Amino acid sequence: MVVEPHIIEKVKKLKLVLTDVDGVLTDTGVFVGPEGELFKRYSIRDGMGVERLRNICGLETGIVTGELSKSVQARAAKLSIQELHLGIKDKPAELALICKHRDLTPDQIAYIGDDYNDLDMLKSVGLSASPANGMPAIREVVDIVTESNGGFGAFRDLAELIIYVHQTYT
Repeated sequence: MVVEPHIIEKVKKLKLVLTDVDGVLTDTGVFVGPEGELFKRYSIRDGMGVERLRNICGLETGIVTGELSKSVQARAAKLSIQELHLGIKDKPAELALICKHRDLTPDQIAYIGDDYNDLDMLKSVGLSASPANGMPAIREVVDIVTESNGGFGAFRDLAELIIYVHQTYT
């Protein structure tokens, strides 16, 4: 794997990896019944990426999403994700709270998002990423565009890059 030097330097600073849900951990689809959201589809490989980041690099993962979803809560619980921020409309403001709570600076945080509501957050963190099928304007501004689409291993791609840099350059 070839990683550009400026990406290596950004990865070395990381203490926390944050992700959006819809379009990153899911394929943007949702099953809705008469009583609301029923199901979201998650990639097991992305879940393994969360575990590998924790076990190999000592990095925690968090979720910052505009959605209020019980399925996201269940997925976060399954993956032992402590940083769970639901119903967030102002993601950069939430980033500031996370930084304060964890005594971090934005350059110590990575974020992967796919759509316009992620744009300011992506511009605020140290390492930014988008799934391969993120919106074109998002893919243009991020540090990394994953090989996989959202819901099909995009988070895992980012996790494996971070793990590779951690194992190779630290």
